[in-house]
Amino acid sequence: MAKLSPSRQKAILRKYSVNVKYLMMIASICLIVFTLPKQAKFRYEYDRGRIWTQKDLVSPYNFAILKTQQEIESDQQAALRSITPIYQLDSDIGEQQLDGYKNDFEIKWHSAGINDRQKRSYFIAGENLLKEIYNKGVLSLNSKYQQSQPNYPITILNENVATDKSTADLFTKEKALAWCEQTLSRRKDIDKTFLLGLVQDRLLNNLKYDDKLTSRLEKEVLDGLSQTRGMVQKGEVIVAKGSVINDVVYQKLESFKKAFEDNARVNGDRNLVLLGQFLLVSIVITLLMVFLYLFRRDIYEDNRLVSLILLVVTAMLACLSLAIKLQLPNLYYIPYCIVPIIIRILFDTRLALNIHILVILVAGFFVPNSFEFAYFEITAGMVSIYSIKNLIRREQFLISALIITFSYFVAFLGISFIREGSFVNIDWMDFVPFVVSVLLTLLAYPLIYAFERVFAITSDITLIELTNTNAPLLRELAFTAPGTFQHSLQVANLAENAIYTIGGNALLVRAGALYHDIGKLENPLYFIENQSAGFNPHDKLSYEESAQIIIRHVSKGIEMARKANLPEIIIDFIRTHHGNTRVDYFYQSFLKNFPEKFINENIFRYPGPIPYSKETGVLMLADSVEAASRSLREPDEKSISDLVDRIVKYKLNQDQLKDSNITLKDIETIKVIFKRMLMSIYHVRIDY
Repeated sequence: MAKLSPSRQKAILRKYSVNVKYLMMIASICLIVFTLPKQAKFRYEYDRGRIWTQKDLVSPYNFAILKTQQEIESDQQAALRSITPIYQLDSDIGEQQLDGYKNDFEIKWHSAGINDRQKRSYFIAGENLLKEIYNKGVLSLNSKYQQSQPNYPITILNENVATDKSTADLFTKEKALAWCEQTLSRRKDIDKTFLLGLVQDRLLNNLKYDDKLTSRLEKEVLDGLSQTRGMVQKGEVIVAKGSVINDVVYQKLESFKKAFEDNARVNGDRNLVLLGQFLLVSIVITLLMVFLYLFRRDIYEDNRLVSLILLVVTAMLACLSLAIKLQLPNLYYIPYCIVPIIIRILFDTRLALNIHILVILVAGFFVPNSFEFAYFEITAGMVSIYSIKNLIRREQFLISALIITFSYFVAFLGISFIREGSFVNIDWMDFVPFVVSVLLTLLAYPLIYAFERVFAITSDITLIELTNTNAPLLRELAFTAPGTFQHSLQVANLAENAIYTIGGNALLVRAGALYHDIGKLENPLYFIENQSAGFNPHDKLSYEESAQIIIRHVSKGIEMARKANLPEIIIDFIRTHHGNTRVDYFYQSFLKNFPEKFINENIFRYPGPIPYSKETGVLMLADSVEAASRSLREPDEKSISDLVDRIVKYKLNQDQLKDSNITLKDIETIKVIFKRMLMSIYHVRIDY
């Protein structure tokens, strides 16, 4: 079987990659459509206080007007008030307590020290008291029914015979004992203390609250309540063009919307609803891919990154669908801003804003008051993106959360003023979901960490950690090769200022600059910045050997970086910071000392590749300029300016920057920044 050529292999891989991309797009569209609620979308947007600007809305069929929530609650309260609590009469308790009274009386009479001729009158007095009490009934009052007054009506069931009474006509234990004391106080021939003790021991409730039966009656009456009031007839004008949507009209519109959705659910074609959702979601995902193709081709061609973006978009819309199905009290609880924050940290601002707008466009079809929803979330998303444009500290997440909350609050006030026309009538509890949403947005931090690990992406957060000079590799560099460490710091400052001015990732450049020379840890003394006066180990080596030691710091740096699990995007700076230039000092020295010998130039040349981004290109220039500036014996304005011009011109002549996307204008800007900073480093007085 013939072996495929490299070009053929690349073509097959490219085709396979495109097919995978299409499959991911289709899978994402299907997952989103599958999770979305399958209901027809009501075409009209409305709210209280607004003017109806569309044509007269005429009812196409009869429908009932739904009661407002306040009306339903009022009806429920009235219905519950009509239900009297049920108490079951236990007649056996009275008989049992009378029998017990007889026994107690006989036992305690002998020790009472009262004349035996009075025994019968005492017994009868106590017996009559208990009979009277149990004939009326003894119960415990229920605080649930004592909202407005201490006594309330009840229904007493005695063998399925109901009797309506008021608790005012019945006894509680305390009330019964007080009545006994009052009754016995009128008897001068009886020691009330003796009888009160006996009666008190025999007081039990013979009327017991039947919670189960009462609750069942309450449920039945609530279930029987009507949820509607009145009808709108077919052909009747629901709202006329130019009229204000007051409470009455608003409720009619709400009722019409409910009737429309119910009718569509019963009579509508579910397959057409599904097709409509598929078309809408397909447009959004296609627009996203077109954006990537036109403006972020590097992401578009990396299926790993495309899958991450589609995963974030799909997960966000799936969460919205789940919230709708679970009937979440307020859909603003969902942290919509988490999407732009994640995309901004992992990719860039333009992509984050584009994705956020597309997600909100889809979500707007399935939330009430879609215009208000879009205004709230698009503005909040933009604020979240802008607030972390340059992420250099972890606390920026908290600062961003506060700024997002403030933007939500301002938008909430503005919309409330338009809707209510009053500050007093604003329901501040409606703002709570926005606060919860912002707090949930902080989950972006652990999610970013997870995405970095799973998809091998380097975020600004990771770059912040890498630029900490206490990181293991940098700490080792500072102790083992202090000259190289100081050189790296100066290169980082030069490159960071340059890339910040011409546009690029300053944090990435700084991290790359700090690690670009870590390969020098293998043989630090072979590099001039680490050598002490009077000793140079290259004096004992041939020019070829010296060149190879110098060149090897690139491959060794890549090896050390991978062993330390540094991201590939940082390793790119190590790989490209010398491009494929020559180690000119040893090359020229060889030519000068051995003019007759033939030499393979590649021995003195770095393996490359040349820089292929603005960031790596700027680092190459900063590295070369900073290293060369150390050779200046008496640095002044002219010598520094000539040095920078010469180094930059050499790199251009060697075609080292042709793939780095740096313009000639950028080059001039970079040179100005390098000159100014080097003059500051060497304390050169500038003539004005």
